[in-house]
Amino acid sequence: MQIAVLGGGNGAFAAAADLSERGHQVRLWRRDAAALPSRILLKDSAGEREIALARRCAEMGDALRGAELIFMPDPAFTQVDNAQRLAPHLADGQVVFLAPGTFGSFVMEKAIRRAGNRARFAIAECGTLPWLARKHGPASVAITARATRLPTGVFPGALKEDGLRAVRGAFPAIEPVEDALSAALMNAGPVIHPPLVLMNAGPLEHFPRWDIHKEGTQPSIRRVTDALDAERIAARKALGYAPPHFPLADHYRSDGEEWMYGRRVHVKLTDSGDWREKIVLTEHRYMLEDVAFGLAFMVSVCDWAGVACPVARGLLALGSAVLGRDLRAGPRTLESLGLAALARDEMRRQLQEGA
Repeated sequence: MQIAVLGGGNGAFAAAADLSERGHQVRLWRRDAAALPSRILLKDSAGEREIALARRCAEMGDALRGAELIFMPDPAFTQVDNAQRLAPHLADGQVVFLAPGTFGSFVMEKAIRRAGNRARFAIAECGTLPWLARKHGPASVAITARATRLPTGVFPGALKEDGLRAVRGAFPAIEPVEDALSAALMNAGPVIHPPLVLMNAGPLEHFPRWDIHKEGTQPSIRRVTDALDAERIAARKALGYAPPHFPLADHYRSDGEEWMYGRRVHVKLTDSGDWREKIVLTEHRYMLEDVAFGLAFMVSVCDWAGVACPVARGLLALGSAVLGRDLRAGPRTLESLGLAALARDEMRRQLQEGA
């Protein structure tokens, strides 16, 4: 496939290397064109090898031209800006894939339409990044695990089959879910990361580096995570979404139902050492994306669905105190998106038809 990969972070480099090695023609674009590599050193369980990219693109339009799939793993808080960059270039039949999306499929489609684009395109989003990966340098990435199950929805729903067909060509592990809202409620980041960063705030600010997934995943924190995840699942059930709901507890199990990355992946993650890092609470993606966007979105959906969410609401209040602003009034809530007043049948119609 002809695939455009947009971004310069961990996910973009993992995508560019892994998809290229599997025979896809990858065009890599990032805002800092001078930092674009032509080859990426890929490290994983099979060893180390250099992977050549089909093309590096200084202009987004060059990367998108003729691409069947456009992969975007950038954070949710970049999606509106990226939508404006995409708008002049998206063409009929193209599919954008957000991993994860945080309901970015709805947000980006609306922004692209507002910019005047009338092409027939779809935006898919899934529950997590298809790799556990960390960059080891300006042209090097380490992949600790690859996703084995990727719950994925498409916006608008009318283009679901076209969208899923394109995404499956690059990511065979996708599992279709009902719609984009169902996919957004599969996002693991707003469940796993808020308890880890907020309940480890002391050591994060004290030690030069701290592994929240190893030293920071203690039984009391796991109990909070499980309670938070139960609220997410309750919202999915209240809205009529079908199982599997991908409970995060399966991520930590060594047996039973396989989670998004498969069994024993938590051990691989902590053994890698790649997540022992300096996290500045007011600047890190876990706070700016998973708390300020993802958790705020989840609370707004729970409120709309009539589902109690005391743990999510409490963690969001703590995040608001840390960042010094009311995150419940942020940009990624059903209220701010103009959807909170919709009845459920009106929401289903919006998810099906798009903007």
